[in-house]
Amino acid sequence: MNWFGILVLGAAIGLFGRWLHPMRRTGRPAWWVAVLVGIVGAAAARMAGNLSGLFYDGETLEWPVCTGVAFLAVAVTVALSARR
Repeated sequence: MNWFGILVLGAAIGLFGRWLHPMRRTGRPAWWVAVLVGIVGAAAARMAGNLSGLFYDGETLEWPVCTGVAFLAVAVTVALSARR
C-alpha cells in the first residue's frame, strides 16, 4: 500500500468511525477533525510498523494494523470532544 492508499484508508476510517461512534451526537465534533485524525493515525501506524520491522510496504499485516490504529484514534478523539 502506498501513501495514497494510506490517505484514502485514513479518510474513510475517519468518516466511518465518526458516523458509527455513539457519542458523536453529544459533542458534534467536526467531520474534518475525524478525517484528519484518521489519516494521521493510519500514517503513524504505517511508519511505526516499517520502523519496527513488524511489516514492510505491501504486506498483508499492514492493512489491519493501519485500520485498527486509525479507528482507535478516531474513537478517542470523538469521545474526548464529546465530553467537553
